[in-house]
Amino acid sequence: MSAQPTIQQSLATALRERLAVIADREWYARDPAGHLDRLRAVSEQITILQRQLPPPVDPKLAHYLDRCSYDKALAFLEESH
Repeated sequence: MSAQPTIQQSLATALRERLAVIADREWYARDPAGHLDRLRAVSEQITILQRQLPPPVDPKLAHYLDRCSYDKALAFLEESH
């Protein structure tokens, strides 16, 4: 049985998915509403996971997430592991 991903791992996965959705210009061109719906959903997931981070949250990570600097937040999480 595999271990459950940590909140940080789940957050990194959601941040990667958000980047992938943004980068998928084909999807946006063919289905703008669906593309936007998925972007909203993954952004909501990021917010939920952000609230679940166990304290103390590193001040840099908190800053990046509070400012929606998701590229920097992802880089921080990837460097931390």
